[in-house]
Formats: sequence, structure tokens, C-alpha cells
Amino acid sequence: MKRRELLKDLSMIPLAGGVLSAAASTSAAFAESSKPKWFQQAAAAVSAPGPLKPGPQIYQSIGVEPIINCRGTFTIIGASIELPEVRQAMEYACQYNVQIDELAFGVGQRLSEIVGSEWGMVSSGCAAGMNEVTAGIIAGGNPEKLIRIPNLEGFEKTEVIIPRSSRNVYDHAIRNVGVKIITVETIEELKKAITPRTAMIYMMPGDEPWTVKAVADIAKPAGVPLLVDAAAERLTIPNIHLQAGASVVAYSGGKVIRGPQCAGLMLGSKDVLMSAWQASAPHHGPCRNNKVGREEMIGMLAAVEAWATRDHKAEMRTWVSWLENISKKLNGIPSAKLEIKEPAEGALDNATPTLTVTWDPTKLNITGQEVADELQTTKPRVAVGTGFRRGQAAQSGPPTTSITVAAYMMGPGNDKIVAERIYEILTRKRSAPKAEATMKAPAAEIAGRWDVSIEFYTSASKHTFIIERQDGNYLYGTHKGEFATRELFGNIDGDEVRFQSRYSVPGDNLTMTFHGKLSGDTITGEIDMVEYVNAKFTAKKATFPSNRQRINIPAGRPLST
Repeated sequence: MKRRELLKDLSMIPLAGGVLSAAASTSAAFAESSKPKWFQQAAAAVSAPGPLKPGPQIYQSIGVEPIINCRGTFTIIGASIELPEVRQAMEYACQYNVQIDELAFGVGQRLSEIVGSEWGMVSSGCAAGMNEVTAGIIAGGNPEKLIRIPNLEGFEKTEVIIPRSSRNVYDHAIRNVGVKIITVETIEELKKAITPRTAMIYMMPGDEPWTVKAVADIAKPAGVPLLVDAAAERLTIPNIHLQAGASVVAYSGGKVIRGPQCAGLMLGSKDVLMSAWQASAPHHGPCRNNKVGREEMIGMLAAVEAWATRDHKAEMRTWVSWLENISKKLNGIPSAKLEIKEPAEGALDNATPTLTVTWDPTKLNITGQEVADELQTTKPRVAVGTGFRRGQAAQSGPPTTSITVAAYMMGPGNDKIVAERIYEILTRKRSAPKAEATMKAPAAEIAGRWDVSIEFYTSASKHTFIIERQDGNYLYGTHKGEFATRELFGNIDGDEVRFQSRYSVPGDNLTMTFHGKLSGDTITGEIDMVEYVNAKFTAKKATFPSNRQRINIPAGRPLST
């Protein structure tokens, strides 16, 4: 799966991978308790903390239970586990002081020797590196410009072009520099969008027509640097994106390469990367907050050194063997189908073998999401992906449900634990689920305008609900926020009211689920904002003047004002 495909729905629930989608049916989206289920699970996962105790139980000592990662390199669950070589290098690096510029130049030179790029730079994460590259290009090595960022008044180059297919939440790293983003739909639009104000083109590697080579063939003759975001990709030596014409390619250190999670790897043009380094800590300027430590710099170099010598085919065989062990344990479970898929030859993004376990939920009386929920909330905790679909032959076919186990972030011995956990859950005797309870009759007709007050952590905001139609228990309308208006849908179950809206713009999605109690002309409750946690709200139904008067049309032009 390509990184941008993972970004299509930004309302992913942590760990299990369930999605609360505005496209889902209202009853499915809201048939939960008043508090979001994932929020309850997260709260339940943390017990009373005690003093920190270094050792194998370090997380448990402060009340946090670790997770066996069969999901992927998601930052929210800690991404990858560092290689032993990386941990050893960082342990030595932290025991000595060093001049950081000298270290950066030494690391940059060594990275170039390993990878075959002109230069290399370690940043405090992939997004931080992209931020620094953008600032470096905008300033062009001129510190007088550098210290003015994000005020770009008087700068010659202030625009960054991004293909729409590459717009994503991480391009905030580009936007934060203060540039104007020019979004283009086609290659022809890209050609026309390049002007003397164009500072850079940013993209994720894509298929035709948006290949790195196709964009580079346009950018290079125009003298425009091309930044390629390959955060979740496998590192290629020699680097295919640089060979295709990219100026800089950006990787996440804490994903497939298994370096420090708080490190990014930038490879490419020495001039561009030296300008980027100038913009970053330890220097003062716009990217000082993106400080990278000597430990991360050495750890990232150690990860690349190890990558260049690792037996990647043997590693893949080991991952597949773990999935085969799990598959053997699960073989024979009624209605369960087991499929191990290896990544295609040359696959780069999130390239891992996976085991998908598919079954008929009416036979085992449990869904993939329910299995994932139990795996993530009971010990030992396991994070897996989930799926639900109808029969492939026709939409009216029997339903199937599934979980997916990704192998590349598992550790030795995890396969046995994961196999036992999944087997126990799927073979447990359970009764058929009770039919979904019908909703109670609505406590009131609530169509109309509602003035909404929202309390965030440190601020308040005024919003408006327009409930345009109430069809029994179901509600339809619009949600007007401070900056945008979007569709609203929901339901009323007795006096329990639930709404959901989604605000989508290029590069960003924000889903808000309102759940509260109706009392008279007031609804009070909480808002689940997925990765942004929650807030409180109070909605009051708007009242209008009761006086009635006829509106008269003036007979002619006014004689006075």
C-alpha cells in the first residue's frame, strides 16, 4: 500500500485500524456509547502509574502496556523498533560531546559514500527534514532571508507546486515556511504553473503520469528543485528517485529503515542540503525547533550502514515464516480462510508480507473489528488491521470479515503469542449476537437552527447546526464552523443526540462526532475529534421574534436618507 493511499482516510482509529467514516451508515457510525469506544479503550489501557523502573517492564512501571506491532510503522504506536546496531551506536554517541556542524558534515559525507548520493543530512524526522529543505531553498543560503521566514515579503521565490495526488497532511511541513501552495491537476498544468516565483516542487512518488522522472524532466530545465517524499519506502541503493532526477529524497528514519523514530534521512543535492542544514538547529532561525541530537544523527547513520549490508531476502523469508507459523495454528477454524501475500518484486512502500484471516461472522459470531478490539485492549496487546466486505461475486453474497497481520515490525517469538491470541478468540464459544436494538422514539422534533458553543482545551469557538430535515430518528443538515460549512448527519435516540461532520480540504481532513443529551432546547455533550482527542459542546436552539408584520414595497425612490 502506498503512503498516500494510507492518507485517503485520516480518521483511522489507532491500533485496530477501524474507520469512523462520514460515508458509513448513520446507525453504524453512532451505535456506540456516549463516549467514543477508542477513547474508552485508551483510558482503560493506562493504570495507576508508579515510579519509573528501567528494564523490560519500563512501560508497565508507569502504567502503560506495550503493544506487539502487527499493524505497521504508524507513529501513533511507536513506528519501528530500532535495530540493535542503532541502539548500540546511540548508546556510545550519548557519552561524548561533539561539535554538531562537524558531526553533520561527517555524517553527510559518509551517507553520500554509502548511498551514492551527492550529500546526506539527518533531521529530526521526515517532516522536519522537508520543512528544513523548503526553508533552505526559500532562503537560498542567505541568512538575512532565513531569519525573516515565514515573512516572505520581498523574497523572489515564494511558491511551491504540489500535484493534487500528492497533497497530504504532511505537506504542513512545506506550508509552515509561509509559501503559497499551487495545486495542479495535470502535467500540462504543472508546466504552466512554473514561474519566476516557483521555489520548489514537492511530490510523492506515483504512477503515470505523475512519476518522479516525468516531473523532474519538467523541473530540471526550469531550474526548479524537486523534493520527493518517500517516507515509508524502502531505501534503494543507488537511489531510484535521485536517478530519476529528484533534487532531494526524504525518508523516515523510524519506519522501514529501523533507525531512530525521531530521525529523518535526506539525500541528494549538497547545495540544497547544506542550505537546509543552515536552516535547522543548532542554528537559530525558522527550524530551530526541529532539533536533532547527536545520538539520532549517529543512530540514523548506523541504520543506513546496516541497511546497506543486511540480507533483505533472508529477512523477508523470516517474516513469511512467522506468518506461516500463525497460519498453521489457525488452520481448521470453521469458515476461516488464510492467505499470505508477499510484496511484489521491487515494491517500496510499506513492503511487508501479510497474513489475512477471513471468515463468515455469522458462523463465528464475531467480526474482525471485534477481534481487533479485544487484541488491542487485553494483555498481551496486539495491533492488527481489519476489514469487512460482502461476497466478491455479488453485493448480495454472504458477508465476510477479516483481520490482517503485517510481519515486518514483529519481533522473534511474537508469532507464537499472536497465533495463540487469535486462535483463542476465534475458537471461543459464543452465542449469536442479539439483534441490534431499535432506536427509541425521538424525544422531540429538533429541526431548525442551533447555536453551538465549543470548549477546546484553551479556547472557545462558536459554530452553528442547521438541522434541515428530521426523518424519524435520522437527522440531516449542515454544520457551520469558524472557517467552513460542511454536511452534517446524525440521529436522535430518545434524548440522546449524535451528529457527525467532516471538513476536507487538500492535505487535511477533520472529522467531528458530537454526542450529547437533549434537555428542552439544549443539547450538552462531548466531541470526538479522532487524533485531536475531544472537546465539550453546548447547543441551544435558536429562537426568532414572534411579532408579525407585513413587509411593504416602497412606492418610489427615497426622498430622504
